[in-house]
Amino acid sequence: MSALRLVHAHGDRITVSEPATGVELLSYVYAPEAAWEAPKPYLHPIRTLAGDVVTDYRPNDHRWHKGLQLTASHLSGANLWGGNSYVHGQGYLELPERVGSMAHVAFDEVAVHDDRVVIAERLTWHPHDGELWADEQRRVEIHDVDRESGSWALTWSSAITNRRDEPLRFGSPTTAGRELAGYTGLFWRGPRAFRDGRIIGPDSEGPGLMGRQAPWLAYSGEHDGTDGHATLVFAHAPENDHLGSGGAHPAHWFVRNDPFAAVAPSWAFYDELELAPGDTLARRYRVVVADGAWEREEIAKYLEAHPW
Repeated sequence: MSALRLVHAHGDRITVSEPATGVELLSYVYAPEAAWEAPKPYLHPIRTLAGDVVTDYRPNDHRWHKGLQLTASHLSGANLWGGNSYVHGQGYLELPERVGSMAHVAFDEVAVHDDRVVIAERLTWHPHDGELWADEQRRVEIHDVDRESGSWALTWSSAITNRRDEPLRFGSPTTAGRELAGYTGLFWRGPRAFRDGRIIGPDSEGPGLMGRQAPWLAYSGEHDGTDGHATLVFAHAPENDHLGSGGAHPAHWFVRNDPFAAVAPSWAFYDELELAPGDTLARRYRVVVADGAWEREEIAKYLEAHPW
């Protein structure tokens, strides 16, 4: 029996489950949604092997937060993140003319290979008027299901090619003038129960890791309704710090545990990233979903045993 199973509800979502327990590990949803929320594919719910949900969906504070998704909060004046747009000196404003979308085009592969699921997808990125700004080649792989450690992993790879006749400028609210709000790129929103959770880095821990650089960052929270915990480990591939037009552009972590749980390896925390016409921005990330409250040593040991 394969370690994983998938079901594709065409035009809506792909669900991946672990046959031994019947737990649905995740759903990759690509059906379009509300325009104001900047429609884009996302992963929700994501579950541990024990069946506990570790993502949130359309919370009342930010309806456009949906599980785990790739976003662009500030892109050449457009908002592909969703909701209100940050304008320096004015705060967050309702500017629907700025809100764009990331549209599913087609799947090149949706398959199970022994103990690995592969979802390979083509997408297009658009501002509000529908103009083509970028193509994306995306690959999401679910792998390394380990009942003994109570963990499984996914690897997310995206290659975004600028189709405009001018540069694409990737930014964030921080590049637009708001301090410590450098969210953009791959973004995880945790469940409400994970508020005040533990943030762990390779050498330190706590909310002070906001805006810092590190090869990985972990978030541990406690579930409602049970006595259990879960830990999510977010890592970015070493080559991420050296890709893109204009040379190196290292990632910085956006992370919060108050007023909600959120993690993003931001590609434009402090400085804009400029992508020239025809150039491609490639990024690769890994997310480990584990039952239990993992300690730093346990995380480091896992990552050492599962190299890029």
